[in-house]
Amino acid sequence: MKSRFDRREFVAMAGALLGSHVLSVRSAPSPATVTSADAIAEQLLSDTAEAILVQHPESATALGIDEGARASLKRRLTDRTAEGIGRARANTHLRLARLQGIDASQLSEASRLSLGVAKTAHELALEGYAFGFGDVVTLSSEWSYRNSPYVVAQNTGAFIEIPDFVDSKHTIKSPADADSYLQRLREYARSLDGETQRLARDRSKGVVAPAFLLDKTMGQIRAARSRPIGEWTIVTSLAKRTHGMPGSFATEALRISTREVAPALDRQMAELSRHRAVANDDAGVWKLKDGEGYYGWALRAATTSNLAPAEVHRIGLEQFNELTARMEPLLRGLGMTQGSVGARMTALGKDPRYLYPNTDAGRAQLLGYVNERLDDIRTRLPNAFATLVPGRLIVKRVPPEIELGAAGGYAGPGSIDGTVPGSYYINLRDMAGLPRFGLPTLSYHEGIPGHVWQGEYSYKLPLIRSLLAFNAYSEGWALYSEQLADELGVYEGDPVGRLGYLQSLAFRACRLVVDSGIHAKRWSRAQAIEWFATSNGSPVAEVTSEVDRYCAWPGQACGYKVGHNEINRLRNKSIGALGARYDLRRFDDAVVLAGNVPLTLLEQVIDSFITQTSKGAA
Repeated sequence: MKSRFDRREFVAMAGALLGSHVLSVRSAPSPATVTSADAIAEQLLSDTAEAILVQHPESATALGIDEGARASLKRRLTDRTAEGIGRARANTHLRLARLQGIDASQLSEASRLSLGVAKTAHELALEGYAFGFGDVVTLSSEWSYRNSPYVVAQNTGAFIEIPDFVDSKHTIKSPADADSYLQRLREYARSLDGETQRLARDRSKGVVAPAFLLDKTMGQIRAARSRPIGEWTIVTSLAKRTHGMPGSFATEALRISTREVAPALDRQMAELSRHRAVANDDAGVWKLKDGEGYYGWALRAATTSNLAPAEVHRIGLEQFNELTARMEPLLRGLGMTQGSVGARMTALGKDPRYLYPNTDAGRAQLLGYVNERLDDIRTRLPNAFATLVPGRLIVKRVPPEIELGAAGGYAGPGSIDGTVPGSYYINLRDMAGLPRFGLPTLSYHEGIPGHVWQGEYSYKLPLIRSLLAFNAYSEGWALYSEQLADELGVYEGDPVGRLGYLQSLAFRACRLVVDSGIHAKRWSRAQAIEWFATSNGSPVAEVTSEVDRYCAWPGQACGYKVGHNEINRLRNKSIGALGARYDLRRFDDAVVLAGNVPLTLLEQVIDSFITQTSKGAA
């Protein structure tokens, strides 16, 4: 898409930046101070990484590098005001211009790959900023997966993201850390007001979330506001972690939450109410000005491919049919012969034998079972990887205050130094939607060898590679991890578990159909829910949450199967090219050791692996 970035606008924004303390790119080193093209590129990429950390300080905290020269970042959050977004856009443009000034042909393979990763991320971000509405988070390592046309939704915005972030990622080892936490609470209030400002601006442009998303979002905020402020996570988390520490940190957290955060939430609620007054139930972004162009960008950002919506829809239907054909004999083997595959999976999901009680005891049993499955897969991983990482991981329940709008499961790796483990969250709001046969594959996807496992490999790479992530690679790898677990024998003698695995793959194929159906074929929410639940046999409550997610994050759900398909295509290419030299462990190493890359660059990584292996270097 041609950039809408007007030259006069750029000059004005750049001029403002040059006089601002937030100028986020240091000058690239002069050739006289370096000895090679690689050194020039590496210094620029290092500077770019530091600039991204200034733009998104949460990334420094998540990686555990908000210390020393970066200590000031621990007191800050991403600037979510309109002015802050404008500065981020201008800085992104400046950084891209400098990255484009490097001659990639003069670089080593590793430096060329890192440069390509950085350029692609900046190009995608600028395309998104050009629409002038919504939230572009392509360069945030914490939330890069979820670009959204809406500044705030049931799964998007400061209210959803910041309380959990300061609770789980902001470490407190000293009074200074606690003071930084308090400063972030003040920043949280400003973030809410910044979003409210942008919500009003977007409303004036006709960018309003569907009524059903607004109802869910407002319901979450209303539920939080109805609780005593002293019980809010942002207050209790600091109180627990500073117990016995000199200072009145808990009292101050309560004061800030009462006087600053709560009123900011009320102001955001009032603006969302104004949105609700003019909202309708049109589910797709086709309703927006240049909605077709927006969905095209969202799909590119989510899949790092050039697949058209119609092609995405077709691939989804084809692969769904292939997967249900594999499920048919397994269902027959269980004596389930009547009805569609989806209907039989619905019945299986309601079977009391596979459900935990909807009680705290039942939730504890579920978490215990998940940890057992993760312990088991660890013992199998040497058969899939030649290079292993620790895979530090804690399994947690999604915080109850946000579980209504949250996904069924999500995860991310911990800090680079290992002091903060990765977190794997499971949404335990409705135990009827979590049959036991679906839990292993969810855990392999989110935890090991999925997101948490893969994320730790990036820590061996230059810093910028830990900051930049691409949805199709991340989710494609996680889906491939489900496949690896099956290939490692976790479902031997367990046909019901294998059905859960195949249903998971089919679920992702359904996403291709439903996401493109909503945003390109103008499906209604009800139509999408009915098709999904009927076809895949997933619980209606789970499917409803899924469909709402696609409405808020166009294209994101397509990255899973597109990425999975590409990794398998490249694996088959490697097998064909290498024959007897092919080794699954070396292939898997090649995919994860190269780090998170756009699919457009992944084939270059695997082609290099094939060449090196053919020469006997691997």
